[in-house]
Amino acid sequence: MVCLPHAGGTASFFRDWNRYLPGNIELVAIQYPGRQERLDDELINNMAALTEELAEEIRPLLDRPYILFGHSMGAAVCHELCLLLTQRRLRLPERLIVSAREAPMHNLTGRLHLAPDSIFCEKLSSLGNTPPELLHSDEWRKLMLPVIRNDYQLIETYQPTQQSAPMPIRISAFVGSKDNELTIAQAADWSAVTSKPFELRIFEGDHFYLCERCAPVVTEAIRSFQLQLLNLSSDAKTWPSTP
Repeated sequence: MVCLPHAGGTASFFRDWNRYLPGNIELVAIQYPGRQERLDDELINNMAALTEELAEEIRPLLDRPYILFGHSMGAAVCHELCLLLTQRRLRLPERLIVSAREAPMHNLTGRLHLAPDSIFCEKLSSLGNTPPELLHSDEWRKLMLPVIRNDYQLIETYQPTQQSAPMPIRISAFVGSKDNELTIAQAADWSAVTSKPFELRIFEGDHFYLCERCAPVVTEAIRSFQLQLLNLSSDAKTWPSTP
C-alpha cells in the first residue's frame, strides 16, 4: 500500500496505519524531498518532475500487487503517476484511492503560495491539521513554511494531464462530510476518470477526516484489495487442468 501525503505533509502522516494493516500488506509511505530524512534534498515544485521521481522510486515495487492512496495534493500526484505508469506500460495499481481531492475537471489554480505569512498561516489554521503553537513558532515557520509554500505552488500551478481515455484502474474517492475544500459532487466526478468500477466513500469529518478515523479509513482502503490478494493466492496454488 503506497501512500502519498498532502501539501506540506510527510511520510510520518501515515505512521499509525501499520497497526491496522494485516501482515500480508506492507505500508510504503512516500517522503517528498525537502523534509524529515530528506531535508537536504532539493524541493520540487513541478508536478511532472515529482511524478518522474516517484515513478523511479516505486519501480522496485511493481513486481507485486499494490494500491495507491493519496490525500489532497497526494491524490493529484497519484493520478498523474498512474498516467505516467500507463504511458510507460508499467504495472498499474489494483486500486487508486483519491482522498479529499476534487476530480481533475474541477481543478483550480491559486495564488495562496504567494501570500504573506499571516494570511498563509490563517489558511493552514482553517484546515485544522496544524497545531496553533506551531503556527506561532518562529522556528517552525522558518523550517516548514518554505516547504509548505513549495507544495502549494506545485498544486496551485498544476494543470491536469488530458487523458485520451479513461484509466483501467478501480478508483475510490474518499471525502469528509464537512470538507470545505471540495464538494461531494466534485469528489464523485472521479468516476469519469476510470473505465473500471468506482466507489465514493463519505466519512464524518473535515479535510483531515482521516486523522480522527484512521481505523475505518484503512479498513475501507484495503477491503477489496484483501479479496484480490486472496484470489491471487488461490490462483497460484491451483494446478491447471489437463485436457
